[in-house]
Amino acid sequence: MTTTKEKLKQFLADDLLVAANGPDIQDHDDLLLSGLIDSLGVIRLITFIEEAFATHVPPEDVTIEHFGTLQAMANYLDGKQAA
Repeated sequence: MTTTKEKLKQFLADDLLVAANGPDIQDHDDLLLSGLIDSLGVIRLITFIEEAFATHVPPEDVTIEHFGTLQAMANYLDGKQAA
């Protein structure tokens, strides 16, 4: 079974970070402040999350705290799915 983090990492590597030659994303790499994911990338990421995980991400939840790193995203989504 694929974990939340694995699904996110695969999407990031395949769809959002192609221009960066698909760097190996680590759990705590800063994705937003480093510029690896830009504002358009965040929109694509949220769309992917809502479709792949069948969950709504309200605008107020789109923060660096929740989406700054791969681990933060996985924790956020796992928390939403557990609720």
